[in-house]
Amino acid sequence: MLAFAALLAGLVFGLGLIVSGMANPAKVLGFLDVTGDWDPSLAFVMGGAIAIGMVAFALAGRRSSSLLGAEMRLPSKRSIDRRVLAGSALFGIGWGIAGFCPGPALVSLGMGEVKGLVFVAAMLVGMGIFEFFERRKRSA
Repeated sequence: MLAFAALLAGLVFGLGLIVSGMANPAKVLGFLDVTGDWDPSLAFVMGGAIAIGMVAFALAGRRSSSLLGAEMRLPSKRSIDRRVLAGSALFGIGWGIAGFCPGPALVSLGMGEVKGLVFVAAMLVGMGIFEFFERRKRSA
């Protein structure tokens, strides 16, 4: 049942990305082009997502298990450190260059777009490199 709920949530998320236009890198790059032909629509999508997320996290924080009975595992770390700042900067740079972040890239891949394939392949390589160094650091 958990796998089905995850699949359904992913499909709804992907559909939302398609309907909002956020799976289109040109739309994202238009939002980031504040000195040119700026497209503010992504700000409204983000605002809506943040508002819904705030409510969802507030409700989830009061629970010990999910609606389907799974253990509730919310992030416990609340500090902003060098790793968070570096990761955010790297994410932003990649987003600005490609016009994709992971969710829309997977939607694009599912739609058969070559740009999505290239981005997802690069993302997986980056994740592998990160994991390599994390394991190496833990074993040292």
